[in-house]
Amino acid sequence: MSIIENILKKVVLNEATIIQKEALSKSVFRIRLQSESIRKANFIPGSFLRMGIGIGKDEISLKDKIRSYSVWDISRTEGFLDLAIATHSDGIGSQWAKECQEGDQIYFKWKKGNFLADDAADSYLMVGDLSALSHLYMIHRNIGENKQIASVIYSEQKSELFPDIHGDTPFDFFEFPQNPSTEIIAKLKEILPGLKGKKMVYIAGDSRVCVALNHFFRKELQWPTKQIKTKPFWNPGKKGLE
Repeated sequence: MSIIENILKKVVLNEATIIQKEALSKSVFRIRLQSESIRKANFIPGSFLRMGIGIGKDEISLKDKIRSYSVWDISRTEGFLDLAIATHSDGIGSQWAKECQEGDQIYFKWKKGNFLADDAADSYLMVGDLSALSHLYMIHRNIGENKQIASVIYSEQKSELFPDIHGDTPFDFFEFPQNPSTEIIAKLKEILPGLKGKKMVYIAGDSRVCVALNHFFRKELQWPTKQIKTKPFWNPGKKGLE
């Protein structure tokens, strides 16, 4: 283990233990982490973790060991949080999610970012793929009650999509190919006329879809930037912090 990794473990990163792991679908695992630091966290819904994956494996570069994961659920009272990790790729994060076991130690740091729950609108659109589903569930649970919600959540295989933490499914699921910007925009044009009051859209997942839909809302629909929240969760051909 390098000197830098030792410093990360002892000074920069929090430590947690995997206390539960289960398969949500053939390509997604729920992983529950427990730590005293989670009890003390000043958590904002929509925050995520920077996790050190593969610390101690010198054959992996440091930038490839850092992975970001959305917090799907959190209990500060009991000191645990849940992640839902998709394993489509052959990257280090996918391999870790497949191979990690209850009792393993992990190292993480909180990251707030800007893709947070915002209760300022009356109606919401949630658009994303499997990689963004747990994050959008967290947003949905924290934008307040009596909100109008419409959604386009998609996967190449709808069976890969999973319900929220308590077993409910508040989103509409679709079976679309990769990079389905045309199909999504067609569906949004059906949905948008029914939205009431002040509107907001959350767009997450494939970076290509995020770019196309951001352009659609800004240029074609003339929505103000503050009403469009976009977060690419993955980019084709990119890994880690590249």
